[in-house]
Amino acid sequence: MSKQIYKRSGAHLPDNCRPGWDILFTLGDKWTGPVLGTLSRDGRQRFSDIEKALPALSQRMLTLTLRRLERDGLVQREIYPAVPPRVEYELTERGRSLLLAVKDFASWGFKNHEDIERSRQRFDAAE
Repeated sequence: MSKQIYKRSGAHLPDNCRPGWDILFTLGDKWTGPVLGTLSRDGRQRFSDIEKALPALSQRMLTLTLRRLERDGLVQREIYPAVPPRVEYELTERGRSLLLAVKDFASWGFKNHEDIERSRQRFDAAE
């Protein structure tokens, strides 16, 4: 991740903290989760299939999201010589392993959701 992104986020991170935060910034992106989820559910897919599965996602944002995920080695793009060219995307092994970690994180969220809601209510009532 470039230093510019850390600057924009307001994060002043020591170098030894950047690897963990780097992926959190990626996962915190609005469309990364839905794109990864679509690819994990439906396997290898054409661009248009991902686009149909996520109708609120613009073509440009889908392109940018897929490029970023490909750059990080989370998604693999395969181009087939045809007219017009056929392009398919799928999760890499790294992408699948990331989803395991995300599922653990989500599981933690489900397990602690009620307690967190009660904490929020207590906090808000005290304000």
